[in-house]
Amino acid sequence: MVLSLSAVVVLGIMTALILRARTVGPGTAVVLFLFGFFAAGTGAAGPINRVCAALIHAIPNLTS
Repeated sequence: MVLSLSAVVVLGIMTALILRARTVGPGTAVVLFLFGFFAAGTGAAGPINRVCAALIHAIPNLTS
C-alpha cells in the first residue's frame, strides 16, 4: 500500500512541530518559506512545486 500525502500537509505538520519546539534556524526558515508558498498558491508556487518534485524524483537516483 502506497501512502500519498500532499506537500502542504507534510510541511504544515513540520511547521507545527517546529513552532511547538521553538526551534529557529536556517532549516526552519526554508520549511516555513515553502509552506507559505504552497499554502498561498501564489505565482511562485508553481516553480517551487516543480523544484520540489524534481528533488523528490532525483533522490532515488542518488543511491543507484
